[in-house]
Amino acid sequence: MQHGARLGIDVEVVQRPKERGFQPLPKRWVIERTFGWLMQHRRLARDCEALPQRSRTMIHWAMATEVELVVS
Repeated sequence: MQHGARLGIDVEVVQRPKERGFQPLPKRWVIERTFGWLMQHRRLARDCEALPQRSRTMIHWAMATEVELVVS
């Protein structure tokens, strides 16, 4: 957490619920769903890009494709 604070990143520790069984954690399911969408694109799943800029561009392209599918 201190490393994230030095970088200017807000780190929030989420406590696990006391009840037993499946309990989705707040906001975490949104991130997990997004990663699932991104892994449907072959180039992102295999990480075959040599440059970080190209990987970033491919992530933007993949998310634009997902948004287009949801909107249409």
